[in-house]
Amino acid sequence: MKRAIPVLALSVAGLVPVWLYSPGAAHEGELTEVAAPENPQQQQTQAAPQTTSAAPTTTGAAPKTTGAAPTTQQQQTQQQAQTRNVSGPAVNTSEGTVQVQITLQGNKITDVKALRAPNSEPTRMALPILKQEALKAQSADIDTVSGATATSEGYKKSLQGALDGAR
Repeated sequence: MKRAIPVLALSVAGLVPVWLYSPGAAHEGELTEVAAPENPQQQQTQAAPQTTSAAPTTTGAAPKTTGAAPTTQQQQTQQQAQTRNVSGPAVNTSEGTVQVQITLQGNKITDVKALRAPNSEPTRMALPILKQEALKAQSADIDTVSGATATSEGYKKSLQGALDGAR
């Protein structure tokens, strides 16, 4: 009986921090990713190497036809103008909201970013796999990641919505 009171008091004292605990911003249930750089100059810098890498291919054709240099410059300008970001719809799943944004270079998907996704271990493991599959397939017809079925389905729906919006 003499030990019961201190044990009870220490148990309550140990549980008070647990009752008062509130998770921080990193545990709020949703992952977010910055879709575009804040600095517009940084975005132009990133787009430039993509168009520059295509230049040797078109320049190699110059001896076959005359006047290829102006066409190359026009193609580079068109490619820069055709690079665009399209966000898909936010899809509610049983695990949370999923939304993706695609970057298109002409009609080719060059990047897929998860703007919103559930903050869970299966989702964090699935997102890189889903991105890789989407880039490989160049469509929303990708496999579901085992263990993250709800997130995968939401990802595919948002990806398809972004592709439909790009047309």
